[in-house]
Amino acid sequence: MASLGFSVGSGNSCLLPRAAVSDHSIPNSGRDGFNPLKKGGTSRKRLTSTNVASPPLPAIAAPHLPPSKESDDRRSHVAWTSVRQERWEGELHVQGQIPLWLKGTYLRNGPGLWHIEDYNFRHLFDGYAMLAKLHFENGRLIAGHRQIESDAYKAAMKSKKLCYREFSEVPKPDNFLSYIGELANLFSGASLTDNANTGVVQLGDGRVVCLTETQKGSIVIDPDTLDTIGKFEYTDSLGGLIHSAHPIVTETEFLTLLPDLINPGYLVVRMEPGTNERKVIGRVDCRQGPAPGWVHSFPMTEHYIIVPEMPLRYCAGNLLRAEPTPLYKFEWHPESKAYMHAMCKASGKIVASVEVPLFVTFHFINAYEEKDEDGRVTALIADCCEHNADTTILDKLRIQNLRSYTGEEDVLPDARVGRFRIPFDGSAYGELDAALDPNEHGKGMDMCSINPAFLGKKYRYAYACGAERPCNFPNTLTKIDLVEKKAKNWYEEGAVPSEPFFVARPGATEEDDGVVISMISEKNGGGYALVLDGTTFEEIARAKFPYGLPYGLHGCWVPKK
Repeated sequence: MASLGFSVGSGNSCLLPRAAVSDHSIPNSGRDGFNPLKKGGTSRKRLTSTNVASPPLPAIAAPHLPPSKESDDRRSHVAWTSVRQERWEGELHVQGQIPLWLKGTYLRNGPGLWHIEDYNFRHLFDGYAMLAKLHFENGRLIAGHRQIESDAYKAAMKSKKLCYREFSEVPKPDNFLSYIGELANLFSGASLTDNANTGVVQLGDGRVVCLTETQKGSIVIDPDTLDTIGKFEYTDSLGGLIHSAHPIVTETEFLTLLPDLINPGYLVVRMEPGTNERKVIGRVDCRQGPAPGWVHSFPMTEHYIIVPEMPLRYCAGNLLRAEPTPLYKFEWHPESKAYMHAMCKASGKIVASVEVPLFVTFHFINAYEEKDEDGRVTALIADCCEHNADTTILDKLRIQNLRSYTGEEDVLPDARVGRFRIPFDGSAYGELDAALDPNEHGKGMDMCSINPAFLGKKYRYAYACGAERPCNFPNTLTKIDLVEKKAKNWYEEGAVPSEPFFVARPGATEEDDGVVISMISEKNGGGYALVLDGTTFEEIARAKFPYGLPYGLHGCWVPKK
């Protein structure tokens, strides 16, 4: 395998403190945040820092916003506390050396504010969106964060109350008439949130869009300033209220799924760069169940789109409830079974539809075509972060559960790299097995990325968050080798790392020749940006934030123009 080439700049060489990195499985073994209405571990060797050629840029910070009482206690991990202030930007002091070829901006989206005045949100997915950035250039690193100015966020800041329906939260009606009006707004989509707190993508035309499960929660941002530019308005007449929070985006197309809650099924649609118009490729009708299965994400190969039909299905009744159920907007229907559908990208025709074992997944990793010696496709292989068909993972993500964890109990449900095989021989059944021994990554698995050059193609490496137990949330970074069926794991006691994002070295010929970027929230309230070598999975640089940031979800890479 090719190794990373590091250029030597001015300054001293560094001896970095390394968190534990293993080539095998990991054995078992507070403070207040930013309030929108309020003013105002292990021993380490000393770090030697690389000098920079020019003086640091000045920091830009917004004043603390007026007071509030974010509940819980000051001992809560910074990952689960609201960000201190609405925005900040400044240059970070780099410990180690950032490769000079790394030029661009890593953007990470996720919830950043979990309360309004004294009212605390219930669930991780409820928080108002905060966009963070890491801009790399000439071995230097400029960081920043800013709240996304959705209508939901602006209305809450103005009225000091919840105004739109979030993942588990519903606005409290003033009286019966306002309750009836709120139901009418739900059916029209007017009361659904536009809080784009899940992902961020760069379209083929250069626009950068933040996304969530609702179609109206598509918001264009400026990747340099993090300013909210405005809504991304779809110009077609396809309608619908929800879509996959994770579209598949390349330089030439934008693909997503539109669940049909009336006639259970999914529209598969494509949008070309430079347009806001989605066009239908085809439709998949659900095989069973009262509603389509949740499609937070989906995979594709070079020639096929795979539509998963999970028995965790949307539930209109739960959407209408004022108080959440343990499964929130969904219901578990094991009797309806689980299916995987394969659609030809060119024709829109369904070429395979097979029953598979029950599964629960948020995130698909990648998929590719299995071929015989004559080059004919015999099956599709699709990998995902699979939770052993255990729906309790959703309720484990309540903010109270995350904040109250003491570190003593092992409460994170097991997960694995689930590998589906969808045969093309007319079989009625597909397969689902673990792609490697889950003990390799501590039986934790979520928040994944790959080398984007291998999207839809046969690949070897995936990067994700695993577990060192006991824990209540994925707490390691892991590099999965799907050929050797081994994992390398990065771990630091008390740290909560966010999604590891792979950036390939320009001109690389090896799949893992690049770096892996993550943002780390520390148990002492601090946080830092982390850069790992994509090949060795060892730390090459870190840069401490002025204060810890809340846990983030998904990101994208915007190359320097």
